[in-house]
Amino acid sequence: MRLGTHRLRVLRHARFRRFLLGQTTSLLGSGMNTIATTFAVLRLPGGGVDAVGGVMAARIVAVLVVLLLGGVFTDRLGARTVMLAADVLRFGSQAVLALLLLTGSVRIWEVVVLAVLLGVGEGGFMPGLSAQVPGLVPLEELADANALLAMARPLASIVGPALAGVLVAAFDAGTVVAVDAVSYGVSVVALVGMPEVRAQTSGRGLSGELGQGWREFTSRTWLWVTTLHIGLFNFFLWAPFLVLGPAIAERRLGGASAWGLVLASEGVGAIVGGVLLLGRSPRRGLAWSVAASAGWAAPVAALATRLPLTWVVGAAFLAGIGAAVCTTLAATVIQRDVPAEVRGRISAFDSLGAFALGPLGLALAGPVSGVVGVGRLLGFGVLWQVTAVGVVLAVPSVRRHEATPRVDARVGAH
Repeated sequence: MRLGTHRLRVLRHARFRRFLLGQTTSLLGSGMNTIATTFAVLRLPGGGVDAVGGVMAARIVAVLVVLLLGGVFTDRLGARTVMLAADVLRFGSQAVLALLLLTGSVRIWEVVVLAVLLGVGEGGFMPGLSAQVPGLVPLEELADANALLAMARPLASIVGPALAGVLVAAFDAGTVVAVDAVSYGVSVVALVGMPEVRAQTSGRGLSGELGQGWREFTSRTWLWVTTLHIGLFNFFLWAPFLVLGPAIAERRLGGASAWGLVLASEGVGAIVGGVLLLGRSPRRGLAWSVAASAGWAAPVAALATRLPLTWVVGAAFLAGIGAAVCTTLAATVIQRDVPAEVRGRISAFDSLGAFALGPLGLALAGPVSGVVGVGRLLGFGVLWQVTAVGVVLAVPSVRRHEATPRVDARVGAH
């Protein structure tokens, strides 16, 4: 089916267009930042691979630590308020890092501290994203809005690193980090004037509100089962793929450029998947989301069976399509079925459950592959994912789940 204008009708809402522009810009900056910070740390006195790993780990840990607080404050203060504060923090941390890099006075510990602040901002921002979108578009257009937002991430993952590489070579890492800071500034401007999405919280205090969110999360079998599914996928399949894939590419596929092609193909597939979803909202979106997660096994299977680069690239493209379908439909189901008053906290528990095991998987992939072999570890991940999809789809509340839209007190789209 040709992409007609009716499939982009969600863009007629000015506030959503502004929000999408802000998100796309900030994601582009983030895609550039990873490359710039990595090369900056490598070139610092005392820098190196271990230092790069320390900076990345500090950022990820900060995100995970702050997620639940971000969920509570999203529900208590409002999604827009918390997202604005988070973006101001991200802007400030990157502006300071850019200044230090451009003046040549930065030290490793300062980069680590600023990475922690950046992670705090990201952890605070993420729960608000799920809570804010339903206040920007009509309920029936949520799937289209989520599809466009999902397309922004792979687009940024393709363009951002490539642009960063050019800018680092032409100028320096500090310039690229400064551009990242500006991208967060654009997001701040986009958020100003957005409708506030504030829930009526219980007033029980931090622990009480977290407890309420946890009870709401665990009371929905379809929600905690699918969250656990994604968390174990990240641990058993995707973490080994990200760690071992570059080494395999270096050894037999053609090096860094080949691995870049694999990741770019996955990104292109995600964009195509988002386009295919526009104008479509399956009745049983949750089941389709889980089924699509099987696509992630394709590139890992191609590596495990020692297929040539062309096959790995094609498999990564299929994984990208599956990723877009999985994440878009899952986000839409949560936004439609979860009450507005706990949406931020449930989003935080969902994100924490999905990503908490990722760092451990990244740390264990190398040592475990040295014991059992690269092919066997990747093969186990493929077997796990395919089996897990079947098991999760066998859960009645997942397989039979249909969206039951709620009437929330929320701001309508304009």
